[in-house]
Amino acid sequence: MMGTQDAPPQLFYDFRLDDHVPADHLLRRIDRFLDLEPVREQLRPFYCSIGRPSIDPELMMRMLIVGYAMGIRSERRLCEEVHLNLAYRWFCRLGLDGKVPDHSTFSRNRHGRFRQSDILRRLFETVVERCLAEGLVGGEGFAVDASLIAADANKQRSVPGVDWRPPQDPGAAVREYLERLDDAAFGAASETMPKFISRSDPAAQWTGAHKGHAFFAYAANYLIDTEHAVIVDVEATRAIRQAEVGASRTMLDRTAERFGLKPDHLAADSAYGSAANLTWLVRERQIAPHIPVFDKSQRTDGTFSRSDFTFDPERDLYTCPEGKTLLVLRRSFATPRSGVTKDGTRLYRGSRSDCGPCRLKASCCPNTPVRKIPRDVDEDVRDLARGLANTPAYETSRHRRKKVEMLFAHLKRILKLSRLRLRGPNGARDEFLLAATAQNLRKLAMLRAPPHRALARA
Repeated sequence: MMGTQDAPPQLFYDFRLDDHVPADHLLRRIDRFLDLEPVREQLRPFYCSIGRPSIDPELMMRMLIVGYAMGIRSERRLCEEVHLNLAYRWFCRLGLDGKVPDHSTFSRNRHGRFRQSDILRRLFETVVERCLAEGLVGGEGFAVDASLIAADANKQRSVPGVDWRPPQDPGAAVREYLERLDDAAFGAASETMPKFISRSDPAAQWTGAHKGHAFFAYAANYLIDTEHAVIVDVEATRAIRQAEVGASRTMLDRTAERFGLKPDHLAADSAYGSAANLTWLVRERQIAPHIPVFDKSQRTDGTFSRSDFTFDPERDLYTCPEGKTLLVLRRSFATPRSGVTKDGTRLYRGSRSDCGPCRLKASCCPNTPVRKIPRDVDEDVRDLARGLANTPAYETSRHRRKKVEMLFAHLKRILKLSRLRLRGPNGARDEFLLAATAQNLRKLAMLRAPPHRALARA
């Protein structure tokens, strides 16, 4: 006989929400490491002491964490999911009959007290502090990198960079861009005019860095501790190298000030291997650069490269393969000259009497009368970085640097942050902070969650 399912005729139910959330559920494990009391205290001055009570800010923070940790990209859909999902209700402390706030509440608070108080930065730092307390941050080796995240901007609604003018009634994203024109991470990052500028989000950079179709994007910059790939800082910038290098310095200084963390070495790719950045790391911050040197001295046309010449630091000259010398200055001047160009290099030149009749001229300088070799004023720091590249510690550091790339893959594939929802520099910053917070919380849940039985008894 086929059975049927009838609704039980009960008027009262004994239902405990906590009993229906699995002991190994991700949100249950995250909840053990989440302390929002510091966040509440920082937000308190931004609420009025009289009037009708507002929506609990802790509820909004918990809902945002659910959205970013579970890959729910729409706040409208997030509200629907929290309303229906028992585990989400349990994590947000809503119980069975708690009312889920309207999705528009997030937008109003984001443009108001959340940004005024910089609360998302404080939330991120609170989670980093918990990672420190749990022993997940070694503090000896850091790695830095940036990844492009597509902006909410369309090529069809953009204009050529030379034709862009601020509108008379700019929106929030345009106002944020205009306010940050002098910020090294955005407007002042480069003097080069972008090929296209989005009308709706002019801070987004038009880029073809992926070697495919160009698109508008922001750069998510991560600074991680290589012990367990904990993100110790995050920054949003334009998607250009100058801004990303500047962001790495900002994050290193902020991490030292906020958490007292100063790494012994920093791993990065060659985009961070400029002479200026290596000099800053070595001489100003005493951090060993495990970074490939950004070097264009190697020639590919068959002529001698700079490495074929021998440098004598005591006599300050180069010697060519034929034994002739290349000097910066060949005579004395009444007013002493440094010989340093505006690019921060010193140019060593051969003499016409040496280079003209030389039998190796065709292999050295076939198209110029004499051979010239530029040398950076901080070439000794670049030599130090080259020397570190031959050490076992460098190899280990280079291997661990891949962890930051894995975090970016997780960000895009698991957390679904391949395209931003919010516009403007502040919108990009908010999304990157929340995503990094979610990734650190997931890391805590994975590495420091107690056994299932202990969870069940808690």
